[in-house]
Amino acid sequence: MKEIDLRGKELAEPFLERALIPLVAGLGRTAKRVTPIGMRERIARKLVLAGSPSGMDAEKVAAFKIFGSLGAALLCYGLVVMGGGNRLLLTAAPIFGAAVGYLIPGGGLGQKAINRQEAIRKAMPDTMDLLTIAVEAGLGFDAAMAHVRRNVPGPLSDEIGRMLQEIQLGIPRVDAFRDLAARTDVEELRAFVLAMVQADTFGISIAKVLRAQSKELRMKRRQRAEEKAQKIPVKLLFPLIFCILPSMFIVLLGPGIIRLVRTFSGLNF
Repeated sequence: MKEIDLRGKELAEPFLERALIPLVAGLGRTAKRVTPIGMRERIARKLVLAGSPSGMDAEKVAAFKIFGSLGAALLCYGLVVMGGGNRLLLTAAPIFGAAVGYLIPGGGLGQKAINRQEAIRKAMPDTMDLLTIAVEAGLGFDAAMAHVRRNVPGPLSDEIGRMLQEIQLGIPRVDAFRDLAARTDVEELRAFVLAMVQADTFGISIAKVLRAQSKELRMKRRQRAEEKAQKIPVKLLFPLIFCILPSMFIVLLGPGIIRLVRTFSGLNF
């Protein structure tokens, strides 16, 4: 019987799988013991909003925050010592480094969640139009949702696919819809879920509800575009004052100022 070389098999695996992943898992278990429950719950909520990235959980993110802050503090302290900094820098630099190292993992996760919510919000009008057309063409609601899932890529399509899987597993449609709204936390999607729950409860025609939701979403998309357009002058104000206007003054008034100085001072330059 051929012996299995377990050590050789383990060494043949990539360095990431045999060293870094177990290290992060161990740090996550350590962080679980030293972090409060409320913090882990907030991180878990952000992970859900970010789409539950593979290989990440609340313990690992907490480990990155805690040990990242310690590592950043030690790094800043070492840099200040090597640079010959004074006592104030020796105190302030580690504190600043620890704060940055603690905030970066949570900030990155929060930004990922915001980007995903924005992608869902942008995809809602087109997805609703396709769903409305599919239902009015004669498809059942679940079949129409599956059709949208197959033809529209993106995070909203992924969430619809997960909702359909929950319905197939026996979860009531109302609960599956509410779970969909809770996982995404998008206002437009919550309004759609509420309308569909009411339609399912009171027996309202789904096609009419979808048509009304599609019209409302297109109107909200137009209002958001108008709002962003109205914010542009305010956002351009500071670059205009501090960057563009000084350059224009130098170009327009510079030659005149030089001539005036030359005229009144008798200098040749």
